[in-house]
Amino acid sequence: MTALGKLQGEFQAYLLGAPNDAIAIVVDAGRISAAQRLAVYAEAYKLRLLEALETDFVALLAHLGADAFRTLGFAYIDAWPSSHYSVRYFGRHMAEFLTQSLPYAKNPLLAELAAFDWALTTAFDADDDRALAVEDMSTIDAQDWPRLRFHARASVQRLDLRWNAPAIWKAADSGAETLPAPEQSEHPFPWVIWRQGLDTFFRSLEVDEAYALDAALRGERFEDICEGLCEWIDAEHAAGRAAAFLRQWIADEMLREFSVVP
Repeated sequence: MTALGKLQGEFQAYLLGAPNDAIAIVVDAGRISAAQRLAVYAEAYKLRLLEALETDFVALLAHLGADAFRTLGFAYIDAWPSSHYSVRYFGRHMAEFLTQSLPYAKNPLLAELAAFDWALTTAFDADDDRALAVEDMSTIDAQDWPRLRFHARASVQRLDLRWNAPAIWKAADSGAETLPAPEQSEHPFPWVIWRQGLDTFFRSLEVDEAYALDAALRGERFEDICEGLCEWIDAEHAAGRAAAFLRQWIADEMLREFSVVP
């Protein structure tokens, strides 16, 4: 390793909190000691990570407040040191951290707020792949419909939430002075998050649409999705119901392509 490489490695280790000899290769500068100079960089690094978390977790920040979020942020930074060259991915473990770490694990709303925040971030930053158009469907032969498999765009995210995280996020994003009171449902509600152009959208799903969308995301064929829908509606209307969902997904630009499978 070159001298420069060794210096960079020790400096990085110092920023990440690992014991090392970085202080021995930094000189004092007048009234500022080597330890103080290094501390400036270490604090700035953590503050930059905290800033990224504040940007990505709008609802969580608004619900906790700035001081409590700062405490949470530094705890997360210590538990999940950044391991990717892009700060964009730094918050990807936040919901897991809130689920597993005390005292946060005692309040399940926090993990759901983080999961919803992160799903919106992921949807917004997803690849800008092509959206399937209604005109594309005109090329499908009638005999191929049962064997169609649909492929979602990269931005599509699915969540099941017990808490009113979307309502809290919406209020926080609009800058409302008062957030909705936390509310927990007896059963989880299905939600879908996706992007159209530069705008991110989300909506709740009826249980049969949630099933159909999940089946499509798993790569199940159109005829299999129709068969599964018979749990909620009679077989005679299942194909029509599935087709209605399909039209809506295409209108919402959730799908990118289809394929015909055996």
